[in-house]
Amino acid sequence: MESEIEYIKLFMEYESDDLPLVYFYEVNLQDNRFILREIEVFIDRTVKLDDDPYREVIEMCPIPTVDELNAKVWGEGFYAKIISKEEFEEIWNTGIYNESLTAT
Repeated sequence: MESEIEYIKLFMEYESDDLPLVYFYEVNLQDNRFILREIEVFIDRTVKLDDDPYREVIEMCPIPTVDELNAKVWGEGFYAKIISKEEFEEIWNTGIYNESLTAT
């Protein structure tokens, strides 16, 4: 199943303290790129874990590819990269994120 899962780290430009700066997605490649779990990291380094990211949405949307995000197909202010399962799981299991909040 691991080859059917992709892990993405997505940096966002700062807009407000209420919006995350870093997202982590566990993407199911066998299910139209829908996410299984999501991690959000805010400017104060608060970490929000979500194992049901579609529970409050009206319409489910797949996660774009890293190439699409970085090519600005979905707008400006994004930088994404593929990460390892281990990196995702470390943050998921500890609820701690100590790395950079920006892509640069």
